[in-house]
Amino acid sequence: MAAPWDDVLRDKSAIQEAAWVAVDAALLEGVLMRTEGEPNASDVSARARSRDAFGPGQAVVNYAPFTLLPSAVPSALFEQAYAVQQDFNLLVDAISQNKEFLEHTLASTVKVDDFTARLFRIHMQVLEEGLAQSVFLGINRSDYMFDCGVDGTPALKQIEINTIAASFGGLTSRTVAVHGRVLKVLGKSKEASRLLPNNPSKGLALGIAKAWELYGSQSAVVMFLVEEVQRNIFDQRCVENELWNRNIRVIRKRFRDVFEKGSLDDAKRLYMDGQEVAVVYYREGYVPKNYDQQNWEARLLLERSRAVKCPDIATQLAGTKKVQQELSRPGTLERLLPGRAEAVARIRATFAGLYSLDMGEEGDKIAAMAIADPDRFVLKPQREGGGNNLYGEELRQVLEKIRDSPERTSYILMDKIKPQPAMNYLLRAHSPLQVSECISELGIFGVYVRQGKEMVMNKAAGHLLRTKAIEHADGGVAAGVAVLDTPYLV
Repeated sequence: MAAPWDDVLRDKSAIQEAAWVAVDAALLEGVLMRTEGEPNASDVSARARSRDAFGPGQAVVNYAPFTLLPSAVPSALFEQAYAVQQDFNLLVDAISQNKEFLEHTLASTVKVDDFTARLFRIHMQVLEEGLAQSVFLGINRSDYMFDCGVDGTPALKQIEINTIAASFGGLTSRTVAVHGRVLKVLGKSKEASRLLPNNPSKGLALGIAKAWELYGSQSAVVMFLVEEVQRNIFDQRCVENELWNRNIRVIRKRFRDVFEKGSLDDAKRLYMDGQEVAVVYYREGYVPKNYDQQNWEARLLLERSRAVKCPDIATQLAGTKKVQQELSRPGTLERLLPGRAEAVARIRATFAGLYSLDMGEEGDKIAAMAIADPDRFVLKPQREGGGNNLYGEELRQVLEKIRDSPERTSYILMDKIKPQPAMNYLLRAHSPLQVSECISELGIFGVYVRQGKEMVMNKAAGHLLRTKAIEHADGGVAAGVAVLDTPYLV
């Protein structure tokens, strides 16, 4: 998958000039993140509030890490990823409505994984009380790599589907312009004109706006539920600004704000500081460290409300790794999507090998197979946010330790995908400019809105390409490993 600028990679002076232009372009376009030293402030006066955190002249905002050059992506696989996204939207929605499927699939996991168990208990409690919510909004991102088979032909293989807090739809909307500028500086204007426009933040906002509209109260607000540490605020602001442009009021709150100031009225309408909330858009709540007892109580309050949750807790559970593994079993997709044979075929074509580690003969055999040949597999816990998966020797050690324990059922095993590396420069603040051997991961954003049983919106909303050096087995942009990229179709 060679890109038409491999010749440029050897021209040190051209690369250095392009890197200077790239960084300025990123700052100009708003491809920004807050720094680790001051993750909750964007202004330089933050230094006055936190002098110990900064040396002289240190910024509180810098460019988000990105590749110097766009990465080559096979156009057929790119089109395949887009074509299957509406099918995945339908599948996630079907799973979220299927109480029996979730109960059966997660039965072993909830016994050993406290986080999944607590989410599941809230799900069951809300169902027993009766759902107050009638409009459902899904924003997900299906992530893929390009697996080079024995014959070297790349194939699209799904890594996972993220159903909560799928990030970087905002910043990736702005990286195309940066890469276009770089290519022009390098004398590649024709190639720059071939970069695809991409604006997931607009697509995500369209879904939120539709859910807000169907909720049916002009004075109600959209609430972004955000983390205590908000380094990635500009990514969220891109979506937020699209909503403000539609005259939809947005507030930003944390779990603790909900605990302290959130309330439900008799009709289960949600209020924050006296304002009715139409939509709760989660950019938080996907890992155990996001919760203490107060935060769990806040989550339950939100779930019991009639506000549109993105995602509601059933949709968050639909994104667990255990569900992903169960979907690969023969006949499962057909049961969840009856009468949709073509959609089932498109979805199944993206699956890598997935294996259950449930207690019993089948799980014993799979565990033994992985211990014997750990480099063939990835061991995945029920976690989002990057940096959680286990590979190679670490995978073997963990599996040997838990092979006879029910704890192993909190993981799934997946075939390791082997993409073809390419050379690129990864631009990070305060890091030297050096060429790296890299692999990329393509994510497609999906948005759907359902009212009652009627699907009102179902679309692919844009893409995200992330690239990392091959020495890093796992981790995304927020985890500090991968960087933002733009696909160049070949």
